Amino acid sequence: MQGRRRPGKGCKRTDYRAMAKSAREPPSKGKSPQEPPDPAALARIADALERLAPGIPTAADFGAADAFAWHPAGRRLAPVARVNRVEMSLLKGIDRVRDLLVENTERFASGLPANNALLWGARGMGKSSLVKAVHAAVNAAHARGRAGPLKLVEIHREDIESLPELMALMRGAPYRFILFCDDLSFEAEDTSYKSLKAVLEGGIEGRPENLVFYATSNRRHLMARDMMENERATAINPGEAVEEKVSLSDRFGLWLGFHRCSQDEYLAMVTGYVSHYRIPFGGEELEREALEWATTRGARSGRVAWQYVQDLAGRLRVRLSEHTSRQMKHGGG
Repeated sequence: MQGRRRPGKGCKRTDYRAMAKSAREPPSKGKSPQEPPDPAALARIADALERLAPGIPTAADFGAADAFAWHPAGRRLAPVARVNRVEMSLLKGIDRVRDLLVENTERFASGLPANNALLWGARGMGKSSLVKAVHAAVNAAHARGRAGPLKLVEIHREDIESLPELMALMRGAPYRFILFCDDLSFEAEDTSYKSLKAVLEGGIEGRPENLVFYATSNRRHLMARDMMENERATAINPGEAVEEKVSLSDRFGLWLGFHRCSQDEYLAMVTGYVSHYRIPFGGEELEREALEWATTRGARSGRVAWQYVQDLAGRLRVRLSEHTSRQMKHGGG
């Protein structure tokens, strides 16, 4: 016969009667019952969590404008009523790259295959201006029934990691988009280039068929030369040290190089602006002043030419309207 099992020396019997008695007793005078949470405090916590949580992307009204700026904080596309652009005819010294970008963009607007484009090279030579001018020119051709329309969407370099969210808004939309990033480059500790690389070609979804990516940079491989040399010097396999980051530029099928302009090209830029604004100044005196201005600036470029024309117009009291000045500025590329 099996008897009741007794606890061993090392075991301690649970005193259930003492536990029940303790549960029936009211709390001692020294202890106060737990107070309910303050509703106002709970509301403040809920508001803080709501602000930290990612919001739902706002559907864009792509019919509201031809250009948009991406705001990742609000996850929305803001329409740009007036784009800061220059007329194509005033972009001098970049005829070959202009024609290549126009042809690529016209194919894309017509629904044909087109490449992502990287515009790289000298500062102030009109890289970003060319992108905006080409967008306007192709849309003007569409108005005549030839191609388009295209929507220009600008994303800042600091917001590259939000590219997947932005592209999700554009994927499936009944428009074709030029996604534009000005002054794109990456530093040694920067890993956001991986988001761009995956989105352009390597992701599961890949680049949407209704989107092409145009970027400008002062660096051909989007990274500083000393950064590349440092990684080669410290890597076990120098050949693979920078391959991952350099391969990002390979995602751009169209490389367009911008080089410093010659003296004749610089003077052509100056005279083009002067003629366009009908500034009563020209001849040898104009050339002398324009060259002297470039010497003091240490460079010849479209940006320097525009800065001289602004100074000249101010001295001659030729008023440039705010609207015209914004549209005619030779942009930062």
